[in-house]
Amino acid sequence: VYSLCQYGMGNVWEWGETVGANMWRTTGDLMDNYSQMIRVGFGHAGLEMHAGPGHWNDPDMLCVGKVGFGNLRPSRLTQNEQISQVTLWSLLAAPLLIGGDIRDMDQFTVDVLSNDEVIAVDQDPLGKAAGRITQNGDTQVWARPLEDGTLAVGLFNVGRTKAKVTAKWSDLGIAGPQLVRDLWMRKDLGTYTGSFTAEVLPHAAWL
Repeated sequence: VYSLCQYGMGNVWEWGETVGANMWRTTGDLMDNYSQMIRVGFGHAGLEMHAGPGHWNDPDMLCVGKVGFGNLRPSRLTQNEQISQVTLWSLLAAPLLIGGDIRDMDQFTVDVLSNDEVIAVDQDPLGKAAGRITQNGDTQVWARPLEDGTLAVGLFNVGRTKAKVTAKWSDLGIAGPQLVRDLWMRKDLGTYTGSFTAEVLPHAAWL
């Protein structure tokens, strides 16, 4: 794996593939700060065209579990914020890198990092990264097509109060009855026509 790490300078995503890179950092170092994390993640709107099999946008490491330089400490991101990051990074087809000690993880961290349905979205062979579908105040909807013909859709609430987030079929380019599955809970939610709405907690996400 050839990784270019110049922190997004020179619009590296526009030419990284031409010099043989498999991935390139799109931003400076990411810390376990929610405001910075969503700014970095959502800042990839429009960069999805530069990602594909063998060449990926890299928005830096996951701030999940224990983090830090040398002396590790629990992430300052809440559990909902950590789930939001993994959700967004998986939609972005980003490399999923951690800097913690895998021998020292609590059950929550293990569960987040080992959800095979979420990882399958990140690693989908089609290699199409997500783009932003809608933005309405503190809520956003992102989606990416998958190899099997389905769509992975993220519903995000960056506000301080819970909010209803709706994914409309017309915005997603689909029609008719659609089966909706909650990948974090690993369960089918039923068949919906026209749209799907979830009540998303503050700083949380559905996938």
